[in-house]
Amino acid sequence: VFTDLLAKNKKEEANKMASTVLCLGLLVFSFLGSFLFIFAPIFLQILNLGSGFSPDQMTLMTNLMRVILIGELIFLVGSFFSSMLQSHNHFFIPGIAAALYNLGIIIGILFLNKFIGIYSPAVGVILGSLIFMVVQLPLVREVGFKFRLNFSFKTVGISSVSRLMWPRTLSIVVFQIGTIITLSLISFIPQSGRNYVIFDYAQTLAFAPIVLFGQTIAQAAFPILSRERHNLSDFRQTFLTSFNQTLYLVLPVSAILLILRIPVVRLIYGAGQFDWQATVLTGRTLGFFTLSIFAQALSYLAYRGFYALHDTKTPLIIGSITTGIMLLLSALFVLSWEPFFDKLAYNYQDSIRLIPTGVETIALAFSITSILNIALLMFFLNRRVGGIFNKELFFLPQLKILISAFAMGFALYIPIKLLDQLVFDTTRTINLLLLTGISSIAGFSLYLFLTWFFNVKEASTFLLLFRHLGNWREILGKSQSIIETKP
Repeated sequence: VFTDLLAKNKKEEANKMASTVLCLGLLVFSFLGSFLFIFAPIFLQILNLGSGFSPDQMTLMTNLMRVILIGELIFLVGSFFSSMLQSHNHFFIPGIAAALYNLGIIIGILFLNKFIGIYSPAVGVILGSLIFMVVQLPLVREVGFKFRLNFSFKTVGISSVSRLMWPRTLSIVVFQIGTIITLSLISFIPQSGRNYVIFDYAQTLAFAPIVLFGQTIAQAAFPILSRERHNLSDFRQTFLTSFNQTLYLVLPVSAILLILRIPVVRLIYGAGQFDWQATVLTGRTLGFFTLSIFAQALSYLAYRGFYALHDTKTPLIIGSITTGIMLLLSALFVLSWEPFFDKLAYNYQDSIRLIPTGVETIALAFSITSILNIALLMFFLNRRVGGIFNKELFFLPQLKILISAFAMGFALYIPIKLLDQLVFDTTRTINLLLLTGISSIAGFSLYLFLTWFFNVKEASTFLLLFRHLGNWREILGKSQSIIETKP
């Protein structure tokens, strides 16, 4: 709606509508957030009825929830800034801000863990949210936005925003409830407190490339898709280009996190913070999360494809279905199939290392339903606009990228095994860093060469972008979209 007003040269009305949306959003969140903040113990007791949490664990969950709520309020303002800047065709700063959000969480974990323990990720959410918001503030002022206190529902565009917003709001609510219930299932696994930390740390690592590439490209494409919703040919071209760009970037990172999961966990969280068993379990959980990094990253684009078409109900229905399936699978894995998985893993531990146990089964359920989610989104989006499943623009580029990513995986695996056993003493951090760096460079170099050899368009775009990095002052001075809408 904001983009439509800008396209009609109604900047004053667009800014007035934006102020109203921000005011109403903060009002609603403050009301609901205050309710949850005050009644968090009761709310969590209802959700975790019979889950086996001790009173101390319930108190810990209550405190964590209250801390995270503060960060979410700040994040709401930062997300509003991102949407506004992207509507003005500024994508670089919002993308950097999104990456810094995750960096803030990781900083909180790394530097605050020794002082506040399990609270460090929650405080990291507040730190990341503050960075996310503040980094964008100067550019928000530069585009001419002036905040005005306005709660009027008669403001131009508010009725359209309200009609489109309620399904999106329900989608967020469904996802959050699903996340809370999924995490509560961890209490049924022995050493639930330890497993909760492992699950959170692994998910944070897996989510970093999703936000950095998936969310950033989707946000950059959204205003363009919104302007092209009446021209489906251009809409499909922009969507498929963005789709392939996302896949091109997330698959090699997924390969790195999958093959080098143990070294990455040790480097990020520190060997001194984790014992070896916790490091291995975090790495294995991360491995199951990496199976769906591509699906989670692409879902950001698919959702925005529907939103650009002013369809917020279809994503709500699909998201509700897949969330329900995720909860069902998680419950089955943890409550019914966990003994089977444990026995299988024990009997074949020397020959099979891909059998999930404990908290890993929840990560597996999450990945399965994430892949199902993107499959359903793409199926129904294709029914809506047609021509998405195009041989030349959809299937062939993905096949080439997938083959290159598999080859990269082998290129990562071989040197890390040789260097680990024959060259480096990985008990030392510097050697671990060298091992990870050399293996990653070797793997990514092969990936880049193969995609260039297969004439993957995104490889040429990446090489061109790399050559232009020397003009970083110009890039920072004027951010531009990297979404290519024409072949």
